[in-house]
Amino acid sequence: MLTQYEQLGGELAVKNLVNRFYDLMDQRTDTSELRAMHAKSLKISREKLHLFLSGWLGGPSLYIEKYGHPKLRARHMPFTITPLEKDQWLSCMNQALQEHITDNTLLLMTLSASFKGVAEHMLNTQD
Repeated sequence: MLTQYEQLGGELAVKNLVNRFYDLMDQRTDTSELRAMHAKSLKISREKLHLFLSGWLGGPSLYIEKYGHPKLRARHMPFTITPLEKDQWLSCMNQALQEHITDNTLLLMTLSASFKGVAEHMLNTQD
């Protein structure tokens, strides 16, 4: 059975997904609060998300090899993450997924649900 990493198309496909996600976040006018949480340059964010998703999707554990355990919630605690930022993040990720996964509805639905769970786990305030 293929991993989600393999189903997506491997390293280049994960990089393309991450780049599209950040391009959307950077370009869309309805994600200004989410974009403001990031550095002016998204280079490091792109790299870290690519490394994380590689292992999270069943590919090489690149993030762990470079940075150790992801500790996602702890690493995001310095940022105020409200339902607004969560929804903006999910909107960009779901658009990137829909643009990237055009021939595997089950994979698209599974990843959308998984990303929703991760995004909800990152919430640290309701305001």
